[in-house]
Amino acid sequence: MKYVTSAVLLSLSSGAFSGCRVKEEPLKRPNILFVINDDQSYAHTSFAGCRFVKTPGFDRVASNGIYFENCYGGSPGSAPSRSALVTGRHHWQNKQAGQHASSWMKEYVPFVDLLASNGYHIGFTGKGVAPFQYARNDNDSLWRKGNAAGKPYNKHRYKKDDPSDPRTAGGIESINYYENFRSFLQQREEGQPFYFWYGSTEPHRAYEKGSWKRNGKNLDLVDVPDFLPPSEEVKGDMLDYAVEIEWADSHLCEMLNYLDSIGELDNTIVMVTADNGMPFPRAKANCFEYGVHVPMAISYPKGFPGKRRVSDPIGFADIAPTLLEMAGVEPDGMLPITGRSFVNILKSKKAGVVDDIKRYAYMGRERHSSSRWQNLGYPQRAVRSQDYLLVWNAKPERWPAGAPQTMNKETGELYPMYGVQEDGTYHRDWAFSDSDDGPSKAFLIEHYNDPAIHPYFELAFDKRPEFEIYHLENDPFCMENLAGKAAYASIEKELKEVLFNELKRSEDPRVVGPDKEVFESYIRYSGMMRAFPKPDWME
Repeated sequence: MKYVTSAVLLSLSSGAFSGCRVKEEPLKRPNILFVINDDQSYAHTSFAGCRFVKTPGFDRVASNGIYFENCYGGSPGSAPSRSALVTGRHHWQNKQAGQHASSWMKEYVPFVDLLASNGYHIGFTGKGVAPFQYARNDNDSLWRKGNAAGKPYNKHRYKKDDPSDPRTAGGIESINYYENFRSFLQQREEGQPFYFWYGSTEPHRAYEKGSWKRNGKNLDLVDVPDFLPPSEEVKGDMLDYAVEIEWADSHLCEMLNYLDSIGELDNTIVMVTADNGMPFPRAKANCFEYGVHVPMAISYPKGFPGKRRVSDPIGFADIAPTLLEMAGVEPDGMLPITGRSFVNILKSKKAGVVDDIKRYAYMGRERHSSSRWQNLGYPQRAVRSQDYLLVWNAKPERWPAGAPQTMNKETGELYPMYGVQEDGTYHRDWAFSDSDDGPSKAFLIEHYNDPAIHPYFELAFDKRPEFEIYHLENDPFCMENLAGKAAYASIEKELKEVLFNELKRSEDPRVVGPDKEVFESYIRYSGMMRAFPKPDWME
């Protein structure tokens, strides 16, 4: 076991050593509270200036610690993003353990295992590293047995028929995250450092439609991103999303207050983020800003200077090496880490761009859900520099949000195009199933013939070119593709070189092979399996 030690020097007024021996005492190792919401874009905290959501817990961490303006999930989908986070590797390096709803193989050791073996009390509540299939029995001998987030603490739950149930909306998870955190802490040994993963299942869909009305929300305060129509239906949907963000944040508030009350907050690294962006069309499951750019705030009063805003791009693969370094633990036993620690940024007193070495954040996706013929995915790779985002759509012939038409698995009968029924309403799961069903998606589909709505429909669901480049300061909603434009030729060349050099360095099968389609072969173990007609490009 490795211990972090500090020399306690006895100084004399004369400055002489006086022959006394230096006494070494173990430093109190930092606790770690890691908080990850499910499907929240970077813009939707009150600290970031969002007018229709209040996040006092996140704001407390961000205002007292460091607010990272440019943090990027490993993927615009939960499983591969969480895979990159806990292994310190890009999801495309993790085979099945980097793909949505596939199996987690033993060889992909998460950093939490190393913290446990180095004396940390570990656990998680809510959603861990998921959705993955872990070992079901001894026959799954190559699979990991337990969740890669640690030991589950999910005993404490709300009951729907209990009149004291405090939940603010019908779609909110029954797990009492805070009480499970308290229970976890009460089970540790005295003086033992802890690592706890608080994985809220909010604001993942489905929402209780209209929950915003009884939660005091105001449609007039909603800032709808430019890629969605500013309709009342969309605004209401975003307010229901805000209600769930606030619920998750309320448990963070309780956790912070409890740590403060027991004297542990100053020695706790608190890291708050989300796995990917909001579950709306052209956001989640897309490598655009609102799909992969996530909130991030970190505080550690005893460890680094706070009250700063940092703009260096940070990727999820960078988190594992950072936390291990802060805990004084070597990554022994893990597969080679690809990400780069940003402890130098944490310990700096600077704001803005801090790192002397130019940083990039990398992300990508493969299969998100069962959304295309023969369960094919929509492979993307992307890189974020300080100012630009480059997206490589490796299979531009495919539909990015899923096929526009499905069919009955038993009879082979085709369902209507875009899933629009005879009465003009959208039928759940019948089209574009890589985009989460909800009122905003239904509104786009049901009004796709409306000239005012059709451009939004195209942005969300139409096919895309192989390369896309966006200047994010001028275009945070990724509306104007600059790829192929002469004025940006040098930037396009630079970003392509950066991205493909990283893909080669990390041995991405999509680039170096030997089987460039290997991701399509991984078995999917959970979620609905849909049937689709053979696409035209296969003819």
